[in-house]
Order: sequence, then C-alpha cells, then structure tokens
Amino acid sequence: MSDVDTKIELATDSAMDITSPENDNNKTTATATSSSETQTTEDILKTETQKQKDDFYLRYYVGHKGKYGHEFLEFEFRSGNKLRYANNSHYKSENLIRKEVCVSDGVISEIKKVILDSGIMLEDDKNWPEPDVVGKQELEIVFKDEHISFSTTKIGSLMDVEKSDDPEGLKVMFYLIQDLKCLVFSLIGLHFKIKPI
Repeated sequence: MSDVDTKIELATDSAMDITSPENDNNKTTATATSSSETQTTEDILKTETQKQKDDFYLRYYVGHKGKYGHEFLEFEFRSGNKLRYANNSHYKSENLIRKEVCVSDGVISEIKKVILDSGIMLEDDKNWPEPDVVGKQELEIVFKDEHISFSTTKIGSLMDVEKSDDPEGLKVMFYLIQDLKCLVFSLIGLHFKIKPI
C-alpha cells in the first residue's frame, strides 16, 4: 500500500470518527449543558432573597381630565402583599371607589411571572407617545434590583399601538396592562362580592 493510500485511509477514518455516534452524544451533552445555563422564570423566582421579595412594587395609573373632572383608575401591589385599588369616575355622580386587600404569596409570584414573561423589564419608553389631552398612563415596577417607570398616552386599541414609533415595545406594555387589569378586577370582584356564589 502506498503512502497516498495510507493518508486517504487515515483521513477517511478521522472523518468517520467525527460522525460517529460517540461524537453525537458529545454534541447532545454540550447542547444540554448550554440550555441548562439559561434560567427559566421559575428559577429566577426561586433565587429571590427575602429583601427582594419585600421590595417588590408595581403601580399602574391611567387617567385624564375632562368634562367630569379628573377620572382615573389606579392600582398598586406593595410590600406586605397589599393590593390597593382606586377608581374615580364622576360620570352620573359616581364617587371615588377605594379598596385595599391582602393577597397571598402565590398571587404575587404569578404577577412576577407575568412581568418576567412579558419582557417589559427590557423595554424603553423613549419612542412611545407622550401623554396628551387624551390622557396618560404610567407603569412603575420595582423587581429584584431593577426599577422601571414608563409614561405614555392613553392607549385605546392595538391600532393606536401600530401607529406609534415603537409598536413592538408598546405592544408589550399594552398586553401586560390587559393581563394585570384582568387579574386585579378579578381579585377585587372576588374579595368584595356581596353575594358569594
């Protein structure tokens, strides 16, 4: 056998080693290791210290000043698992509605999960529409070591979102607010229902 044949045979053997099942297992292991390095939402919540749990804060406000005065909806989750809710509508001589309830750790964990999954902590409101005569909305979140505060105009529909300079970022805020409102209305409704089912 010539030197050339020997070199070809060696090259073929090394090529076969690359595609052998043993090397495939190594690839799988490497992939599994890299995917395990990315933290899930549950992992992030589990690593929270007690201080970070106590420091959690979320506030949402939407309102405007118009024919009936200053009308607004505001809710906040504070330390001690307190939910405070205020709804001021002067329409048909309605009065200010204020409610305060304590919620469980499970509710707070779910809110944190919704916030993390939404991606709102990565957004920036510099290209969002400024508050105007239509009204304004504010979202403030303190979570772990991050503190965000957004302010933009009142958003009526997804069409308003699409017309903005940052539709993707504003869409994140829009959907997060919808989720949070549904949760808060459900909690308040369940807690203060006059005739429980």
